[in-house]
Amino acid sequence: MRLRHSVAAACGALALTAALATPAHAATGDFGYRFVGVSGDPQAVTLHDPASGECVTLAEAADPNASEPAFAPHNDTDAFAIVFTEPDCTGDSWTLRPHGRPATDLLKLRSVVFLR
Repeated sequence: MRLRHSVAAACGALALTAALATPAHAATGDFGYRFVGVSGDPQAVTLHDPASGECVTLAEAADPNASEPAFAPHNDTDAFAIVFTEPDCTGDSWTLRPHGRPATDLLKLRSVVFLR
């Protein structure tokens, strides 16, 4: 009888450990934005299946002293995207709904976080 309880407890502990060790889910889909490149021409970037719950500072717009913010984000993921005017998910923010329409060129951003 004790062996059965011990095995059940061990299995329960293993299941709990496995559940806590699973990685964060990714938002499924694409998140796109545009930025002005070094040549002065607009360019587009797409993030495929971005991680949820982690702040993503956009490399092309990360330094406010050296680059213009990115613009025209399009959230075609299954998660809410909160875009920020400053790096490291700081500054003013706007929430873009899942599978939404593209925002206008007037919406500027330097970082984004996805929430499910």
